Amino acid sequence: MTDRRSRVLGSLYGLLVGDALGVPYEFHPPSALPSLHEIEMEPPPGFWRAHRGVPPGTWSDDGALALALLDALLEEGRPDVAAIAARIVAWARDGRFAVDGEVFDIGGQTGTAVSRLERGVEPTEAGGTDEWANGNGSLMRVAPLALWHQGTDAELAEAAHLQSLPTHAHPRSQVACAVLSLTLRRILDRDMGPEEALEDAAAVLEAHYAARTPFADELQGLMYAPQRRAPTGSGYVVDTVWSAMHAVRGRDFESTLRAAIAFGNDTDTTACVAGAIAGALHGIDAIPPRWMQALRGREIVEPLATRLLVRH
Repeated sequence: MTDRRSRVLGSLYGLLVGDALGVPYEFHPPSALPSLHEIEMEPPPGFWRAHRGVPPGTWSDDGALALALLDALLEEGRPDVAAIAARIVAWARDGRFAVDGEVFDIGGQTGTAVSRLERGVEPTEAGGTDEWANGNGSLMRVAPLALWHQGTDAELAEAAHLQSLPTHAHPRSQVACAVLSLTLRRILDRDMGPEEALEDAAAVLEAHYAARTPFADELQGLMYAPQRRAPTGSGYVVDTVWSAMHAVRGRDFESTLRAAIAFGNDTDTTACVAGAIAGALHGIDAIPPRWMQALRGREIVEPLATRLLVRH
């Protein structure tokens, strides 16, 4: 049996390792990627890597904003949207939670939201609400919420919504964050497999959203989306959920991350979300030691990981 401590650490480090592993392969179609066994922190010779000046083993905005969320939760002791928003701005402008303090990748919707926050827009109003503003920028950071949270499922769902608002306020993005959060909880607490965990999470959310039509409709849309059958690894929030779920299905940690990256396109975020799920399933010891050793920024994450374990 994998104990809870191992699962919590596995999920936290799994998302960081997945993000870092996916960084060099971002923006490439599947046909342009190396073969599965060649996918490593350092791509094979001759591969035209994304973010060429970034050292191997460096996490991107995904990992930095996940740590920003975790820091806000640990510091405030509750999901505080103003504290979360302040850390998002501190990352974008000052490089907080970024490896070497360098910000090299920021999504368009997050960048717009940061500008709005700096102009004094309330954190609950800063995120995009248009249907086209459903990138995966809040989904990629939400996993630490599930690792930290100790309240009810309803409270976890609402906290997942809340942390999404500063950058991605459309109900679809909020629902996707709630689905992932409740799925991770079921893997951690009930030792469910990922598919069973997601279906159970969706059933709980269906009841929770019963009187809230926009959220109920978005949950149905996510669960029956065409991406469930044919994910493509894009930056669309619904596609990211199903790409990560396809990658983790029936695979160990290493194979999960390689399968996530093999979708191409938004490789770091797909592998980040898949890494959080696979780490929760298999525990910290399932992450290949060579990937753990290659992970940079350990001085940033280790104090946060220690504080998270104290909470448990």
